[in-house]
Parts: sequence; C-alpha cells; structure tokens
Amino acid sequence: MADTAPIDPRLLEVLVCPLTKGKLIYDREAAELISPTAGLAFPVRDGIPIMLVDEARQIEP
Repeated sequence: MADTAPIDPRLLEVLVCPLTKGKLIYDREAAELISPTAGLAFPVRDGIPIMLVDEARQIEP
C-alpha cells in the first residue's frame, strides 16, 4: 500500500542517490524515490524518504 503523505518539494530538490549521487525521480503512486542509474527504489514512509541502500528495492534499469 502506497504512502500518500506528501514530500516537501524543497527536499526533493536536494536529495540525491546515496550510491551514485545522481538525481532521483519521485513516484508518488508507489511512494518511492527512484534512482535510475543505481537501479534502486527508495521507499517513502509517512512522507519521509528512507535513503538506506538496505531498505531500497532493486528495479530494472
């Protein structure tokens, strides 16, 4: 079930992938921040991005 709590847009501007330091894409429906370069999706819980590699799920590049 997706978390619908909003993320502050200012936070999205400064967050980067912890592995690649690349830009993240916010998927509001899935409540995830996607790092296309790393092939990871970081969960967003209660409006808080969980930027831990151990918490991320693998996605296809």
